[in-house]
Amino acid sequence: MQSPLVEEARAIIDEAAAVAVLTGAGISTDSGIPDFRGPKGIWTTNPKAEKASNIRYYVSDPEVRKANWAARASGALWANVEPNVGHFALVHLEQRGKLHTLITQNVDELHQRAGSSPERVVEVHGTTRKVACLECEYRDNMEEALERVRSGEEDPACPRCGGLLKSATVSFGQSLDPEDLRRSEVAANEADVFVAIGTTLAVFPINETVMIAKQAGARLIIVNAEPTVMDHLADVVLNEQIADVLPKIVGMG
Repeated sequence: MQSPLVEEARAIIDEAAAVAVLTGAGISTDSGIPDFRGPKGIWTTNPKAEKASNIRYYVSDPEVRKANWAARASGALWANVEPNVGHFALVHLEQRGKLHTLITQNVDELHQRAGSSPERVVEVHGTTRKVACLECEYRDNMEEALERVRSGEEDPACPRCGGLLKSATVSFGQSLDPEDLRRSEVAANEADVFVAIGTTLAVFPINETVMIAKQAGARLIIVNAEPTVMDHLADVVLNEQIADVLPKIVGMG
């Protein structure tokens, strides 16, 4: 028998016409991707990896770049990860015609790989599956750069202008894309239900979408293994495993 809170969350979504979703690292942990700052987080176990996520260190220190490229080329970063039932649950929500926009803080592209329509996904922190030049508009699939690393280039340069290449993610010290923020704010304003999944809601400015949605009259559901800083704003808080409850509240099966 399902808990009353799960039933309430499902009823809210069943009644919704437009659902905006915000996902964080928690939805991808069941795919084998650790979070960043938890006990077994990427930066907790490998402090050098955090340096690679800071644009100042990345640009100024060739050794940081070389170590990062070597780790990517070896497959040590998220090798063979696949979407999990949480990702597929959001595909189901879209198939029901209820998903307005899927905003994600994740850079793994697992939402798209699960089947979420790319045009409905806003990747506010970019994607690690593509590479971008810091000097020009060059972008390509990450695998193209990794093949060069495996062929002996320790720190591959942009083939177009010779500038520095990095994953197409937003590092510390870089600004978020204004268009991504605009789309996220529009989604928060237009949704009648906002669902935050697998995020502590502590990261500014994307956490403001929660307050925008509430101020616009949306009902708020938070699904996260641990309490968040915005639980007091929610209509329903589910501190449970995402893979267990998300399929239930979106009506999957």
